[in-house]
Amino acid sequence: MTLGPKTLSLETVHRFPNGGTRLPDGWHWSIVGLFDEIKKGLAMSATRFGKAIISAGVDTWGVDYGLLDKQGRLLGLPYMYRDERTSGVPEQLHRRVAASRIYGTTGIQSMYFNTLYQLCAEKASKSAALEAADRLLFTPDLIHYWLSGVMANEYTIASTSQLLDAAKRDWARDLIKKAGLPGHLFKDLVAPGSVLGTIRPETAEELGLGNIRIVAPGSHDTASAVAAVPTTAAQPVYLSSGTWSLLGTELDAPLLTKAAAAANITNEGGVCNTIRLLKNITGLWLLQECRRNWNAKGRDLNFAQIETMARDAKPFSAMINPDDASFATPGDMPKRIDAFCRQTRQKAPADEGSMARVIYESLALRYRAVWDLLEGLTGQKRDTLHIVGGGSRDTVLNQMTANALQRRVIAGPEEATAIGNILMQMLAAGDIASLAEGRRIVSRSFPVRTFEPQEGDAWADAYARFQKKF
Repeated sequence: MTLGPKTLSLETVHRFPNGGTRLPDGWHWSIVGLFDEIKKGLAMSATRFGKAIISAGVDTWGVDYGLLDKQGRLLGLPYMYRDERTSGVPEQLHRRVAASRIYGTTGIQSMYFNTLYQLCAEKASKSAALEAADRLLFTPDLIHYWLSGVMANEYTIASTSQLLDAAKRDWARDLIKKAGLPGHLFKDLVAPGSVLGTIRPETAEELGLGNIRIVAPGSHDTASAVAAVPTTAAQPVYLSSGTWSLLGTELDAPLLTKAAAAANITNEGGVCNTIRLLKNITGLWLLQECRRNWNAKGRDLNFAQIETMARDAKPFSAMINPDDASFATPGDMPKRIDAFCRQTRQKAPADEGSMARVIYESLALRYRAVWDLLEGLTGQKRDTLHIVGGGSRDTVLNQMTANALQRRVIAGPEEATAIGNILMQMLAAGDIASLAEGRRIVSRSFPVRTFEPQEGDAWADAYARFQKKF
């Protein structure tokens, strides 16, 4: 909520887990349960703030979707992007439509879970849901529909799908046709900051809310997080750090060069007519899965303890490629990291602290590789990296990132996604006039921490070995 014309405060009313569920046919999102938790949070907010609530908006992870019939009914539980049904699908499609042609149109990093490949997997399996579907809504679009009764595809979340023409900022109709997908699923797009309508009357009554507006923010969580980068610099370099690490910069137009295609770098839609040129990197998912496994075996470690153990462990005992396919799906991550080290002729980590340090160092070195890639593609040298999101709390990883890059790191705000979402709701309400004004407010409102680079020689040597190995 706003405290005045120049500051913003954020209060967490309700948090809830949002993991997937494995069913006999694969991994799915418990979307009804997620919607119930969202409604619970809105009801708690109504109790806490009453008539001060004027709008609500939803952002989520990218690429995943629900299929609806002509009556607006959801046709089955949406699949989770980590499901293995897309295995081999990109290669099959690329035999019919060249990967270079797909990139030249969409500008999106080719990843096995992109919506394009998920839909091709549905088509190949003769999915009854796909055959019956009248409309596709991405996860935040679906929740907006359930809240407001309005179906709309918001631009930033749609841009993650690998189904948009990056230059035209509209559906890539020719690609959709060549992929053999039903074109009628893809309706007109709306811009971030659009007012979709008001909350359904029955939902407002159920939750104790007034006739609040439902606003599509930057509905992709990274689009919202980048909106909240606390800087006045043009085209800042950012790292949205969480389960995924999204390292990139802002541009005014997509970069669709042969070099960008060769680098498999992505051009996703941002708020206020920006493009987010970035690389998707497997992030703290590695540590989250390790912790889940350790705790299942009775260790009961929290992230603060893991940070301390990693800080005290031996430096550079081994390194992994965070983006290796073996780490992509849920499972016994410590065992997979152990196997990766042995396969690459390295000594496997001996304990939890050593494994956590291997993960941290490998992430920082991967960030350095992508930083160099961004500078090479854009021709622009930068001296500061802004880390936002939950990972900005991790002082060990932040310092290692500064060391690997030999650049200053500014960490925070940790709730950047929620803040960026709110900024777009403020823009829709006329409370701010521009993204730049919103970022100035963020800079004044939330604390950040600065990390200066250290241990340059040791990290330079490690980076040379990382490049040679991977």
